[in-house]
Amino acid sequence: MGPQRHCKIVKKKDPRHRAREAALQILYQWDIGRGDVDRAAETFFSQQWPDADAPAAELRQFASTLAHDTVDRLEAIDPLIAETAERWRPERMAVLDRLILRMAICELQRDRGTPPAVVINEALELARTFSTEEAVKFINGMLDAIRKKIEKR
Repeated sequence: MGPQRHCKIVKKKDPRHRAREAALQILYQWDIGRGDVDRAAETFFSQQWPDADAPAAELRQFASTLAHDTVDRLEAIDPLIAETAERWRPERMAVLDRLILRMAICELQRDRGTPPAVVINEALELARTFSTEEAVKFINGMLDAIRKKIEKR
């Protein structure tokens, strides 16, 4: 008898989810390096892209645009986070949690075509991948409250 072989079924990630992961990584590089978001995107896709195949143009465009739009909207996004978090300024939050919140809020504000539940679920998946279970709960509560504020405007 030879060794048993187990086949693991790998679910292919949705291209939009992959693009959001890439946007988060671009934002992380931008935040840590205090550099230019476009340069961070170029560096990520040219030197840090984890797949053997280059990213599809649509994925690259979605990720780069989301990262860029998030940075462009920080003056509106960060006060919304601060007023919702009560006594927690965004700069005191864990870097990845703050970036996930910022990116999701950007999508909630600019993409009326994407249902808020989808945006929030994507943010929670990013938190499960890149942060902690406590962060998932925190981000869920924050985004639900922020979604309600955005809908009232």
